[in-house]
Amino acid sequence: MNKNLNTLLTTLYVFVTDHVIPTMPARPRRGRRQLLTDAELLCLAVAQHLLHGDASESRWIRYARTHLAGMFPHIPQQSGYNKRIRAAAPLVSHTLSVLAKDVPTWNDVLRLLDSTPVPCGQSRETVKRSDLAGQAGYGYCASHSRYFWGFRLYLVATPEGMPVIWGFRLYLVATPEGMPVIWGLANPKIGEREAIATMLDASSDLVADGQVILADKGFAGKQFEAFISGDLKAHLLRPDRKDEKPRFGDFGGIRQWVESIFDTLKGQLGLERHVARTLEGVMARVACKLLAMAAGIWHNWKIGAPRKRSLVAYDH
Repeated sequence: MNKNLNTLLTTLYVFVTDHVIPTMPARPRRGRRQLLTDAELLCLAVAQHLLHGDASESRWIRYARTHLAGMFPHIPQQSGYNKRIRAAAPLVSHTLSVLAKDVPTWNDVLRLLDSTPVPCGQSRETVKRSDLAGQAGYGYCASHSRYFWGFRLYLVATPEGMPVIWGFRLYLVATPEGMPVIWGLANPKIGEREAIATMLDASSDLVADGQVILADKGFAGKQFEAFISGDLKAHLLRPDRKDEKPRFGDFGGIRQWVESIFDTLKGQLGLERHVARTLEGVMARVACKLLAMAAGIWHNWKIGAPRKRSLVAYDH
């Protein structure tokens, strides 16, 4: 493990211990005292997805016990690690929120919204025999012109910069930071507007009054726009459809920023190679990959790195 990743994990451990865990609701503990603390567990998960995001947990435990024993002296067996990660879902979600609020872009008015496939199987036999049968579903990815079986990941993230609206156009000079703010998984058969409306409603405290949410054409709809403006007191911007009067324009390359965020999740963090076989496993894997990206962005802000979403310094 290189010194950059070592520094990230040490800094994250202190931050989680001092600012995240004390703000979590107290949970009753049963049995023996855990040798691997919750803060160490999150740091171990971040290291896993930065170094070996597409590896199975058994392979990761073997690697960690060989190379990371100095930093994590008490690493559980694969089954114990698996149970701890899944039980830590509320802590992971809370940590994501606290990290997002601790970077300067939390106060920016703009948020980026989009979805991407999370495939969970390739063959018909997998679809029939998988523990995800009845929960995952078939969907179509228009940007890649392919069908998939699995879930859709919906993500609300931050850019780095401020939008300027002039007439019907949105102008923005910035770089795509991509700090996760709100996320969720849904069956692809559920409509995009219905899925994200449910997620935004459950996380309305993370949407500020007057927030500008930039989405794509798939989120067009009077009822959805009324929900954003009426219930959330926010503003929805999206490219104009061909069958309607010009309102906002096409946004040019700004819409590609969300795709670059998903490229980081898929390329460097192995989003589509999560190897999970249960709903709890898929949720835990996706959450930890988002946490790894968020931790990298957060640490890059702390050290003043020029590219906030670059994880190259930590992936070896």
